[in-house]
Amino acid sequence: MKIKAIIFGSTGMLGQAVLLECIQNTEVESILVINRQASNISSHPKLKEIIRKDFFDLSGLTNELTGYNTCFFCLGVSSAGMKENEYHKITYDLTLYVAKTLLAINKEMTFCYISGAGTDSSEKGKIMWARVKGKTENALLSLPFKKAYMFRPAFIQPMKGIRSRTKSYNVLYSVFKPFYFILKHFDGIVTNTEVFGKVMILTVLNGYDKNVLENRDINKIVRENKE
Repeated sequence: MKIKAIIFGSTGMLGQAVLLECIQNTEVESILVINRQASNISSHPKLKEIIRKDFFDLSGLTNELTGYNTCFFCLGVSSAGMKENEYHKITYDLTLYVAKTLLAINKEMTFCYISGAGTDSSEKGKIMWARVKGKTENALLSLPFKKAYMFRPAFIQPMKGIRSRTKSYNVLYSVFKPFYFILKHFDGIVTNTEVFGKVMILTVLNGYDKNVLENRDINKIVRENKE
């Protein structure tokens, strides 16, 4: 099966990673990116871009969204300084709106969602972002997609010139970069953008025995595919 992918949020750090790997992977036949602003990726024969200022309004795009079998949902914001209702709107409400819109067009779609290490599946913990992420994961897994995978990376080192749009994160990545050759051996807590981009594609192509993939699973899948 060739992947025909829709990517939301390809201008973010992980979205850039997924987009780059999709462009380079011959098993990805076509790519539709939907962004609020134009990406920095040069034109490519299998790439199409739609600019949509309001992701809560995908009306009129049914024809453009038809014919794809995979969604890589890479949108996300930091919860720092946000109230729960604001974070809930962007993290839960928006994700479910997009998911249900795509599901109405194609129930045979595979939906891949970027969550995070420490996500609270019980939805009852004290950490706000973890509760909301957990609620989002649970809701997505309850929808009748062909397949749905939740990815929970921990620390992610940027590779191939990719940078985060959050300045404070870039400072953190710069500090840890000299130590990455040591940190990369800690499968449970560290990965990188190249591995992350690859794992989303590999999971869609080959499947996986878990719907929720922790950082260790992410590294394992890519490592075993190289062996």
